[in-house]
Amino acid sequence: MSLKSDAKKVRKSKYDISSMFLTRWSPRAMSGESLSKKELMPLFEAARWAPSSFNGQPWRFLVAHSAKEKELFRSFLIDFNKEWCKNASALVIMLSRKNFSYNNKPNWHHSFDSGAAWMSCALEGAKRGLVVHGMAGFDKKKLIKKIGVPKEFEVNMMFAIGKFGNVKKLPENLAKAEKVSLRMKLSDVVKFGKFDWK
Repeated sequence: MSLKSDAKKVRKSKYDISSMFLTRWSPRAMSGESLSKKELMPLFEAARWAPSSFNGQPWRFLVAHSAKEKELFRSFLIDFNKEWCKNASALVIMLSRKNFSYNNKPNWHHSFDSGAAWMSCALEGAKRGLVVHGMAGFDKKKLIKKIGVPKEFEVNMMFAIGKFGNVKKLPENLAKAEKVSLRMKLSDVVKFGKFDWK
């Protein structure tokens, strides 16, 4: 059982696309094994090359790698996420700079551009057989206060990185939900020439 093989059994694309889009998914089962900084850095290298408005590159990744750092970052998570994140090798806070660096004017696309960097990071992790699971379930106010995030930055998300683990070691409620997700039909999300969504 692996990240890729599980996804290949379930996901089928209508058109011929790279398999990396089908084999990336977000399980919660992680082994608890450590990943070195050298093993983690290629994910952020991939993110570095994401496109952005005026090449502003607003994304920033704050990584908790040591046990003490991870304990602090776990304290920001809701209880549901705390449970499975204890087996993560790294916890990451993703932020973005709200203004452009070159003129300090508002960059209305900072979160959008950071989303592109996040996806690059997630795809590179999946290619390497790693779990890269994004989270919205955390206490943003507590995080901002404890970390000391300046007002120039927006906290976008948190995510966990780890080696894929045994699903049976998850709590029963999480193990039951540990399934490769599907997607809406293309016809539900793509229209040509006319707005036709209800």
